[in-house]
Amino acid sequence: MLNELTREDKVVGVKQVRRALASGRAKRLYLAKDADPQLTQPLAQQGQERGVEVVWADTMKALGRACGIAVGAAVAATV
Repeated sequence: MLNELTREDKVVGVKQVRRALASGRAKRLYLAKDADPQLTQPLAQQGQERGVEVVWADTMKALGRACGIAVGAAVAATV
């Protein structure tokens, strides 16, 4: 499912994902299992409240790679 991030429009990072969720643009939310739960849990809850599917990636490194960036990513969303 992470391969969707290479084809779809996306936002990466807590601030960008939070904005996408608040505006209703987020279609699917991706969270890294090894990211700080203080960052990921509120976003997961917000996504579920808004009916956005939440997908958990195994690592920040894998999520970053799927997003096409050279560093790890804690959160991303397709828009």
